Amino acid sequence: MRDDDTTGGPLCLVTGGTGYIGGRLVPELLDAGHRVRCLARSPGKLRDHPWARHVEVVRGDVTDPDSVAEALRDVEVAYYLVHALGTGDDFEETDRRAARIFGARARAAGVRRIVYLGGLTPDGVPERELSPHLRSRAEVGRILRDSGVPTTVLRAAVIIGSGSASFEMLRYLTERLPVMVTPSWVHTRIQPIAVRDVLRILVGSADMPADVSRAFDIGGPDVLTYREMMVRYAAVAGLPRRLILSVPVLTPGLSSHWVGLVTPVPASIARPLTESLRHEVVCHEHGIEAYVPSTPGHPLSFDEAVRLALQRVREAQVATRWSSAAVPGAPSDPLPTDPDWAGGSLYTDVRETEVDAPPETLWRVIEGIGGERGWYSFPLAWAVRGQLDRLAGGVGLRRGRRDADRLRVGDSLDFWRVEEVEPGRLLRLRAEMRLPGLAWLEMCAERDGAGRSRYRQRALFHPRGLLGQAYWWGVSPFHAVVFGGMARNIADAAAGAALTQERERAPSR
Repeated sequence: MRDDDTTGGPLCLVTGGTGYIGGRLVPELLDAGHRVRCLARSPGKLRDHPWARHVEVVRGDVTDPDSVAEALRDVEVAYYLVHALGTGDDFEETDRRAARIFGARARAAGVRRIVYLGGLTPDGVPERELSPHLRSRAEVGRILRDSGVPTTVLRAAVIIGSGSASFEMLRYLTERLPVMVTPSWVHTRIQPIAVRDVLRILVGSADMPADVSRAFDIGGPDVLTYREMMVRYAAVAGLPRRLILSVPVLTPGLSSHWVGLVTPVPASIARPLTESLRHEVVCHEHGIEAYVPSTPGHPLSFDEAVRLALQRVREAQVATRWSSAAVPGAPSDPLPTDPDWAGGSLYTDVRETEVDAPPETLWRVIEGIGGERGWYSFPLAWAVRGQLDRLAGGVGLRRGRRDADRLRVGDSLDFWRVEEVEPGRLLRLRAEMRLPGLAWLEMCAERDGAGRSRYRQRALFHPRGLLGQAYWWGVSPFHAVVFGGMARNIADAAAGAALTQERERAPSR
């Protein structure tokens, strides 16, 4: 990424900057010499990205005409990377309305080009037979092309890259199940594409001639069945050959729950992915090469894309993940700061303890919580709660962490979302598990008046209705074990880390 904050290149708007593709596209555009503006409902989620200080951020939503108009002011190229999947049964109507608003405002603003990343649809299949997910993606592409603004619609199938939902689904199915009974869609032919090639084509699409307004199929050089993808993944990852048996009785709905139980991808996201695999998704034209020619070494093969993705995972260099975007159905309300919040109940559980360690050592323990390290109390209770959440269609504990040691605002952390980070002092998490209310967990590293370190922990719950009240009082008896044990064990872990550091610094005799 360039070190200077201003460049003379054209201004590009990126919607979906908090998502998997958008979060990776922004630095690629900056490196190509473009200026970038992001439209985000929650600008704070972009604050900790390495590229944040190089871009302009406008608060707004694609369904709000005024904020869209403001975001598109002076923009030459607008990237449309959002969709309403998972927001409810009417997500197709929401997608439709948002696309119409965006197209109309882009035309009024004099935008030179819209670039949209959609889904690859099967050739010859009536639209009514497509999954709602693919049907909506196709309709959005048409609406944007009909807006009067020259539009590039890129249609991709499975995207292979560290952190993508498709890659995580493939990875966990293959690694966790040496013997698999699978749905019949494992025999569907697919043309996957590496995320690096998707980004290369997205950036290159900004310079298309004004008379080009059409859809392009984009894919890698390999056409494989999902079964072949699992077999080749195992080979690249150095795993023993997998035994894969398919059965015809697993419907897309049952398949999504099966995927949800085995992988970190919840059923609400797995379902559109599996539904999209019912039909063959293979490129039927390669017109994109005329406008964005392949560079040496590209497009990447499936094996090379998997190898690079695994390398990123092993080196903890995953820039964005599928869980970077909001989880369907997860609460998004900010922490209430008014003590009489809407006149409702706000229950709290507060724990404080002195810590025999410097605040910076305590902070490292706090920031490293979750994922492989766990939650420092009653592991069985956390595991059971995670499984119950998965069974209810939630995200469970399997999302883990993007980075083993560092957190940034907007990161997913097991079944929490990082809402605030004040380095060295405060970590605030918002629950994304299925709950009859809203919940937060705060952890603070403080120094008291005597110069000693103190750990402060606060759990908050705003119940929704009578069920929420019953939930709080039902779990309250376990707080001493779960939250009390958590506070003690975090303090002990920090003290242990401090003792180890002292021994390492002590001169050997």
